Amino acid sequence: MKIRHLDYDAPESKQHEQEGLPLLEVEVTHQPSLITLAKTFAVLLGLLSVVMGGVYLVAPESHVITDGLLSNAFWLAFAVGLGAQVIDGALGMAYGITATTFLLGSGVPPAAASASVHLAEVFTTGFSGFSHWRFGNINKALFYRLVIPGVIGGVLGAYVVTSFDGDVLKPYISAYLLLMGLYILSKAFRAIKTRKEAPKHIAPLALTGGFVDSVGGGGWGPVVTTSLVGTGQDPRTTIGSVNAAEFFLSLAGATAFAVMGSVFSNWPLIAGLVVGGLFAAPLAAWLCHHLPTKSLLIVVGLLISGLSAINLAKALI
Repeated sequence: MKIRHLDYDAPESKQHEQEGLPLLEVEVTHQPSLITLAKTFAVLLGLLSVVMGGVYLVAPESHVITDGLLSNAFWLAFAVGLGAQVIDGALGMAYGITATTFLLGSGVPPAAASASVHLAEVFTTGFSGFSHWRFGNINKALFYRLVIPGVIGGVLGAYVVTSFDGDVLKPYISAYLLLMGLYILSKAFRAIKTRKEAPKHIAPLALTGGFVDSVGGGGWGPVVTTSLVGTGQDPRTTIGSVNAAEFFLSLAGATAFAVMGSVFSNWPLIAGLVVGGLFAAPLAAWLCHHLPTKSLLIVVGLLISGLSAINLAKALI
């Protein structure tokens, strides 16, 4: 995930607004040319080469970082981060639940999967929240009503997922992700009736969103953003406020996971998620322009539901 420069005028964003979905970014709605895509990938590869070269020059005898970057865990997380960010860029949500679903399916323990996703999101949600604040996209009253219960829910969720054996929790988390996949799928087939009254029950919504986000590795956007936008609230300030609050949720969750010992040993997963996400914007733009929103919702909903059902079956057998 990264800074969100939302496009309020694009037809795709207006369609999202009508369907109660987060708006899309400028980088997604304005499809880049093939030359631009090639330049983007070349710059990213160059930056990665510089970083790896710098690491080698600073610590040529240390193999910890190079071994981590060449490990299966890093490249698995790279692929997961790439796919999850493509989906998030094309839909405006579902990064966390997509990444966690794939990580669980690849054998990563629930606590490690959620911790890796949350630490990776600390950097990106921080830039995103700052960007929204700079452009005046934050409703301060809504932000304060979201952030405190959201943080409390996130810390409680981190405590739960690190306090129980991963094999015990995996069926429940897979079932939750299955329901979230079905929820995303349902949005492709039902119209949302917008209402203009002030949002109610913000604290319980944020508490629930923060808790399931930490336990399941994602869900803050699908639970909180779509619920508020779907009630007719202003998409610009709602998305800005929810994204700004998500930084504090991710920071609190990552800190809780770190204190409970579920972060630093998984740095190849975190690095893979971050690096993989860097390459996603051009692919998300292509996907957004070649598939309508309804089709994307169906594909993502079926993908998450199907993988979660397989994970659930494996966990129960």
